[in-house]
Amino acid sequence: MARSDNRRRTLLRYALITFFTLLLCGFIVARLVDTTIVSADKWNEKANKELSRTTVINPERGDILAADGSILATNLSFYTLRIDYRSERFMEQRLRQQIDTIADSMAVYFPIRTAKEWKKHILAPLDKPVEKRPRAYRLIRNISYADMMRIKSFPFFSIRNPNRNGLTVETTMRRVNPYGSMARRSIGSVGQTKECKEIHGRSGLEGALDSLLYGIPGIAKKIPLTKQIVNWTDTPAVAGLDILTTIDIKMQDIVENELNDVLTNVDADWGVAVLMDVQTGDIKAISNLEKSGKPGEGYIEGMNRAVLGYEPGSVIKTLSMMIAIEDGIVKPTDYFNTGASYAYAGGRPISDSHGVSGMTVSEVIERSSNIGMTKVITKKYDSNPGAFYSRVKSTGFLEPFNTGITGERTPRFDSVPSDRGGRITLSRQCYGYATEIPPLYTLSIYNAIANGGKYVRPRLVGGLRGEGVDSVLPVTYVRDRVCSEKTAAIMRDMLTNVVWGDHGTARRLRSDKVRIAGKTGTCYMVSPTGGYDSRKRLAFCGFFPAEAPKYSCIVLTCHPRQNAFGAASTSGEVLKNIALKLYSRGMLGLGNDYRAPEDASPTPATLFASADENRPALIAKAVKLGRHSAIKRPVESPEGTVPDVRGYGLRDAVAALEERGYSVHFSGSGHVSTQTPQAGTRLTKGAAIALTLIE
Repeated sequence: MARSDNRRRTLLRYALITFFTLLLCGFIVARLVDTTIVSADKWNEKANKELSRTTVINPERGDILAADGSILATNLSFYTLRIDYRSERFMEQRLRQQIDTIADSMAVYFPIRTAKEWKKHILAPLDKPVEKRPRAYRLIRNISYADMMRIKSFPFFSIRNPNRNGLTVETTMRRVNPYGSMARRSIGSVGQTKECKEIHGRSGLEGALDSLLYGIPGIAKKIPLTKQIVNWTDTPAVAGLDILTTIDIKMQDIVENELNDVLTNVDADWGVAVLMDVQTGDIKAISNLEKSGKPGEGYIEGMNRAVLGYEPGSVIKTLSMMIAIEDGIVKPTDYFNTGASYAYAGGRPISDSHGVSGMTVSEVIERSSNIGMTKVITKKYDSNPGAFYSRVKSTGFLEPFNTGITGERTPRFDSVPSDRGGRITLSRQCYGYATEIPPLYTLSIYNAIANGGKYVRPRLVGGLRGEGVDSVLPVTYVRDRVCSEKTAAIMRDMLTNVVWGDHGTARRLRSDKVRIAGKTGTCYMVSPTGGYDSRKRLAFCGFFPAEAPKYSCIVLTCHPRQNAFGAASTSGEVLKNIALKLYSRGMLGLGNDYRAPEDASPTPATLFASADENRPALIAKAVKLGRHSAIKRPVESPEGTVPDVRGYGLRDAVAALEERGYSVHFSGSGHVSTQTPQAGTRLTKGAAIALTLIE
């Protein structure tokens, strides 16, 4: 009976298993029929939708390069390392055993924490229950590839299986500037825009040339393989072009340092300096520094004021005088009665800081006379002041330069009516008030004068590089000429006299190394309540060497508070220091240092004697020495005696004496003149020999 009951229960179990197995099979078949027949259209639509989905492949952004190919802005990968403390086979015990070594290594290479702090940081998640431990605990962030590989070589992290050490890596691409803040505002920045989350240029060259730097996005599609659906590159991304700028790294470093030094000395609010190649218009250096709001931080790269408009002050007199000379309104030798005050058209009297009874036209620039400049320009434009605007416009001075610097503004130079108000405004415009002119535009006129009247367009981009592209952009001109060569020569003489003339406003900038020509400019600033206050912007614009201009430069300094308060002693001093640094480094073609030039017919070189008879001849041939003489090699002395080393250089003398076992003491430099004891003296080994050397 019992056996029968057991059999019945067993059969019942089998029946239940069979029933549920058949039920499962029926469900599978039903789902199969539904998927392949009943709902086939729906699933095919989903599959097609998934396979037709595309993914945008972001292109690699191009680099921004200096003139010599040095990288000013590029993309670099940075890595964040995380630990999954709940990975499948995490080796907790091994981590605890090796934590001291790991912490010591991390402290050495990443001293953001001490070894004790690193140990606490790494072990902290292990204090929690296993199910509450983090899956992506940050170990360290924003490290380089080399640092990442170094960490992977540490104990525990060197385990290749990530399931055992839990180490994961996140990669992010960042735009970096290897030279730090150097020309940072002109280079610009990148970031997400309001329109999309893609990384695009936001300012500077990054923004102005974003379409070239960004490249062309690619497209990836989904395709089915045997075991999975994968991304397949349908259209590859095209990397952005590299932009070759005109910036010279060495010159940029000089300009920034000299500007920073003077700003610090005078405690100014901000300053800007631009250095440009006279013949090509290449901007070799551009620096915009402003006082940091943080105590002790000094001056930092600030707003790009080189392309923003300001009342320029007297530096614009050069443009007014150039037009007057070119159009025959005046000649350099013409004489004007000026006096101490001049109420032109019944307006507020115009005055000069150092008024005299009269001066020639040339002296108007040398003395920086507001009255003289007004009388020169109103001689022609008194009855039609608006015509002066038209004449300035005809030079191309008011047209956009399109340098590629974001925020570039054209000069504001208003056309005025032919009435009393227009005449008064004209008298102010001609010497730098009632206008707004970016420093770069002012510099362009001085550069044209230095270039014999050829009005070259300033530029910051010199070429493009990329796959299948290697171009050099040609030099372009705002106008073929802004004035004749004769007028340019007259203006160069006037600007040279500003520094070298008896009454020049920049006499302190004289140097016997580099002759500087240029013009000072002072402009009082408008107060928040209206009208001018005591704060000043001080400018100096010029070129050097004056006799054969190679570079032009403008410096603008805002509101100095100590030590120096004049245009020449602030902005002019920056330009002078830049010129001297370029000279001292051989960048002006005038010599490579401050030393006096060598005699045109130097005395023949004298080569020291040598143990090798052929060495003097070989040296003379190798360095193409030309005329030379060699000190005769001394006669050999008997073995066991002091050798004769007179005439030898120090190296050969020491070698000969130490070879025979003597120690050597020496004084002086050059070749051996005397030795004590004398040659031929018998001495024991180890005895000291004293040498006297002379040039």
